[in-house]
Amino acid sequence: MRIAYLDCFSGISGDMFLGALLDAGVSPKLFEQTVDALNVGARLEISRVNRSGISATKVDVVVDGEKDAPRASRTKPAVSLPKGVSDPPEHSETRGHHHHEHHHHEHQHGRVLTEIREIIRQSAISDSAKNTAIAIFEKLGHAESRIHNVPIEKIHFHEVGAVDALVDIVCAAVGAEVLAADEIICSSLNVGGGTVECAHGTFPVPAPATVELLKGAPVYSSGVQAELVTPTGAAIVATLVKRFSSFPELKIEKTGYGAGTRDFPGHANVLRITIGEALPQLAAKTSQETIAVLEANLDDLNPQVFGYVMDRLLEAGALDVFGMPVQMKKNRPGILLTVLAKPEDADKLAQIVFSETTTLGVRRREEKRQVLARRWQNVLTRFGEVRIKIASLNGTVTSYAPEYEDCRRIAVEHRVPLKAVMQEAVQQYLQSSKVK
Repeated sequence: MRIAYLDCFSGISGDMFLGALLDAGVSPKLFEQTVDALNVGARLEISRVNRSGISATKVDVVVDGEKDAPRASRTKPAVSLPKGVSDPPEHSETRGHHHHEHHHHEHQHGRVLTEIREIIRQSAISDSAKNTAIAIFEKLGHAESRIHNVPIEKIHFHEVGAVDALVDIVCAAVGAEVLAADEIICSSLNVGGGTVECAHGTFPVPAPATVELLKGAPVYSSGVQAELVTPTGAAIVATLVKRFSSFPELKIEKTGYGAGTRDFPGHANVLRITIGEALPQLAAKTSQETIAVLEANLDDLNPQVFGYVMDRLLEAGALDVFGMPVQMKKNRPGILLTVLAKPEDADKLAQIVFSETTTLGVRRREEKRQVLARRWQNVLTRFGEVRIKIASLNGTVTSYAPEYEDCRRIAVEHRVPLKAVMQEAVQQYLQSSKVK
């Protein structure tokens, strides 16, 4: 299995990601052709620079002869809300470490996401790269939409900011495709510190959209007083990265360094990408994760309520909920309620147990569990589409099963036996995957 690992010890931005890809062997001509295909009046400047002793590739996007200026010098955001909305975004969310302002009045309202999607779709790049680029841009737009409570289609990207982001994001999608990694893994992200000057004043690092995009990702600050993870970089990570971990076990084939604009004393402002093949013993391992286990003994709860509690817990994000009969004090029969959950959901789920059951206490512990690689595949039966859950070990399928809720819904809608739907779904999967 081919792995690409991102070392974000100095954060990540769009231009740093492009520089790392180029340094790792992606063709500069490919990026230049991609920029030409966008036809947005931009070009790339590619150079070698030194960042605290590390030689790295620097990528600059030039629009109408202008390069980006530091964020602190900006007086206008690169993303804005529609006219009439009183709370515009606090800062630019469309570029890497630095931004610059466009002065052409005819472009002052910028492009909406619909126009950007169309530019990408009309470009001469592969369909998969188009889909990836649009997904990255949409994550960026959704982050702005959530922060400012404005529909995503009404977010405007000012002309130059949008062009910078467009080049970074589309080239990132094209470069990631050429990389042909089966999995992109990322380290914890150093977000930096201090503050940045934005359109509506001073804001702490990381910026609001960056925080929104990195939900669920491990982050920290080494104390460098600068914005190290930008919204564009965060959107790339949120879309392309499958998981976060320390440096994986692999046979290294190549590595590349992409440079940020600033050169910090004693801190190499670069993004490193390492590419290689997973070692056989790594591929054969199951992945390991930490889960929270919540338990409560119930001896005076109406059985009808127990079923309701299980549904509530599963709807709230529990990984699994089950009950076991137990004999409790005074020889009373009872139920041992067990809830498996992500550690970050444990408090919320414990509150549900307290509010919906008669228990006076919930036991909690954390355990390690090993899990097989899992994925979903849709199959089409004569009754409708059914999802198949597929588990694999070392690339070999170990088990597969049709999703019960899909089959149940179809059985009810078509008034056919549930087992008939499940059997046909399995048959269609076997035929499509040629599993013997």
